[in-house]
Amino acid sequence: MSDFIPVAKIDDVPDPGSMLVEADERLIVLIHAAGHWYALDDVCTHDGGPLSEGPVDPEKRTIACPRHGAQFDVESGKAVSMPATKATVAHEVKVKGQLVLVRLNDCL
Repeated sequence: MSDFIPVAKIDDVPDPGSMLVEADERLIVLIHAAGHWYALDDVCTHDGGPLSEGPVDPEKRTIACPRHGAQFDVESGKAVSMPATKATVAHEVKVKGQLVLVRLNDCL
């Protein structure tokens, strides 16, 4: 498993909100919802849509693909609504001072 990589400052992402970041040449959607931080691969497993452009629902803890509305659990990456049926990859997040750091996970 890789080391934690700084990807943003805590003030960069409102709560609720999301932001596209890059970690080791990998596109990640960084999500701030209900005081917690999450990171997922920025890809809808239905058709490759950019999750970073979709809305975050802090109550359900989901992010939706802007193309067809598939929703993903922000903590696990699990697809929770059609048309997506496969999970996207979730990554570990920690906050250190004013920085948000992500450790990439290559496994589902």
